Amino acid sequence: MDDEVRRHKYTLDEDQMPTAWYNIIPDLPAPPPPPLHPGTMEPVGPEDLAPLFPMALIEQEVSGERYIDIPGGVLDVYRQWRPTPLFRAHRLEQALGTPARIYYKYEGVSPAGSHKPNTAVPQAYYNKAEGVKKLTTETGAGQWGTALAFATALYDMECEVWQVGASYDAKPYRRLMIEAFGGQVHRSPSDLTEVGRMLGANPANESGSLGIAISEAVEVAAQNPDVRYALGSVLNHVLLHQTVIGEEALLQLEQAGDTPTLIVGCTGGGSNFAGLSFPFLREKMAGRISPWILAAEPASCPSLTHGTYAYDFGDTAGMTPLMKMHTLGHDFVPDPIHAGGLRYHGMAPLISHVYELGLMDAESVPQTECFAAAVQFARTEGIVPAPEPTHAIALAIREALKAKETGEETVILTALCGHGHFDLAAYDDYLNGRMVDEAVSDERFAAALATLPEVPVG
Repeated sequence: MDDEVRRHKYTLDEDQMPTAWYNIIPDLPAPPPPPLHPGTMEPVGPEDLAPLFPMALIEQEVSGERYIDIPGGVLDVYRQWRPTPLFRAHRLEQALGTPARIYYKYEGVSPAGSHKPNTAVPQAYYNKAEGVKKLTTETGAGQWGTALAFATALYDMECEVWQVGASYDAKPYRRLMIEAFGGQVHRSPSDLTEVGRMLGANPANESGSLGIAISEAVEVAAQNPDVRYALGSVLNHVLLHQTVIGEEALLQLEQAGDTPTLIVGCTGGGSNFAGLSFPFLREKMAGRISPWILAAEPASCPSLTHGTYAYDFGDTAGMTPLMKMHTLGHDFVPDPIHAGGLRYHGMAPLISHVYELGLMDAESVPQTECFAAAVQFARTEGIVPAPEPTHAIALAIREALKAKETGEETVILTALCGHGHFDLAAYDDYLNGRMVDEAVSDERFAAALATLPEVPVG
């Protein structure tokens, strides 16, 4: 055991850090459907996105290049925490009594405690280069808001964050961390925006949602030429920036002398999952490896497993372009589960497209199973996970136990995308028997899906 513990951490030298982001689109068998302008129903152009994003990010959003160089200034910041470590979960394997080998890529070593700075830093960098003075955004659990506040502080920019009400109430220390980095935080829905006042008037919206918070942040950004909007997931350029995770993990598994048979990651908007899995999917499509790629989502907000693949708004108020994605409907307000970062009505269009192509699968997990897995992970591996990656840990444990029964060689890779140091109220609920699994009825899903916008076929 001592020898195993001594060898279970795989690290890369600084010069092995990726110097380019990987764009999966050129390698897919079919291109993803384009976003549409809700007024004309025509594909959106750069001029439609310019009020919200700098041109460098717009170019990345629509790029057909397989690799996009990471600017030197961004690499300089990345070096504060990248490359991140890969761990072999020996103690968890022993506790489960499984022959499966379990690896996890740990992104909780970043300044924000999650994977989110991988995209927050380049987004702030490109906005600063175009003279933007302030960024607005939404945040669920607070990981993204923290990351953007950290990044804007580096570039002497302002940051204004609308945090989903349920998470704002449950995670006061996450709000304080955003403020420590210089960000300004509002509970969403708020009375500071027209859309916040309108949606906040409905008691059903009291707990908030990522869709509502996005609407508020977009409204403020669209009204001021010195302000732009930054999104922490969903869009192509965000997923692109996160591929440093998977690129590093490929090298680290080579170092370990292992090849994954299962890659599992949690999905809300999808950036963490894409960041881990897309480089491996590239290798799979090239015929070099053949892992099963599996998305883990919350049972109370299961956009892939229960949603409809259709054009929908990315926000509740209908201020964004229409994106073809797996969606529960932009009016859907999820139950206030502890995994605030996964409470989004839609899935990233690019992940939705990959799912439709049959290149990955998805399963939903109830939160009590997630926290049971989280506690077992914490007590064996010594890291308290954020609620979001507990979904992937739960599925990893399911599959490890199956390997115990079948004896099949199973090598599992997951991304532990953040620590749970500011989520201890959730652990308090679980450990003291107050956590419940919310059942979402088919009728409730149907009601939200009934409001999907009508898009002409063809």
